[in-house]
Amino acid sequence: MGKKKKPNKFWDMKMSATDNKSADIFIYGEITKYAWEEYGEVSSISFKNELDELGDVAQINLYINSPGGSVFETMAIIAMLERHPADIISHIDGLAASCASVLPMISKQVIMPANALMMIHHAWTYASGNAAVLRKIADEIERISQSMCQYYLERAGDKLSADQLNEMLKEDTWLTAQQCLEYGLVDVVSESNQAVAYAFDDEWAKRYDNIPKQLQQSQPSPTMSADEMVLRQKIREEAEANIAYHDSILGGILY
Repeated sequence: MGKKKKPNKFWDMKMSATDNKSADIFIYGEITKYAWEEYGEVSSISFKNELDELGDVAQINLYINSPGGSVFETMAIIAMLERHPADIISHIDGLAASCASVLPMISKQVIMPANALMMIHHAWTYASGNAAVLRKIADEIERISQSMCQYYLERAGDKLSADQLNEMLKEDTWLTAQQCLEYGLVDVVSESNQAVAYAFDDEWAKRYDNIPKQLQQSQPSPTMSADEMVLRQKIREEAEANIAYHDSILGGILY
């Protein structure tokens, strides 16, 4: 057997170029976990190690362009960011879908371009087993969904009721930036960004309903620097490699 290919990360962290008290975290692609013995874990554990290495920063700029992924990994990352003393400023670069839509809810401020999208729904998973096993899994999924709901409701305040949210979560509900602003899920709607949109492949199209047409392509923003475009393209390519590995090997992950 040949040597296994080292798994790629779905995030990238670095100190901000113009401010030694700020850091940038990019979460681009599927949020997932890989535990390969010869390489160690690429997961929330590695995320924490890199977060600690950033040191004493006052602000973290969190850039999100993700279709979702593992609820457990996402919740672990959220807990780490909640404990961090830095102010979290979230930027939904193109898409915050499924559990990735929960990530920005803990932020001091959420900024979303006018043509970006957010998708929310109840947590789901693949499952197999006897009736007792399936009932246990159903209970776990309900608890996870309740936890996610709380983040949305705390962010929205009186702009979104529990009943309204529950109705939206029953289906894959795609929200525009303006709708997110009206529901209190974001604070600022910025100018349209041509880097918008995670490019869904056929497999992702099967997982989610009513995927908007604009998510079929993704183009870099002409306002980005060349270095930034290279970085974001690299993160996207790594994310797509992660998705291909997940679909062929892992399976059964929560979204």
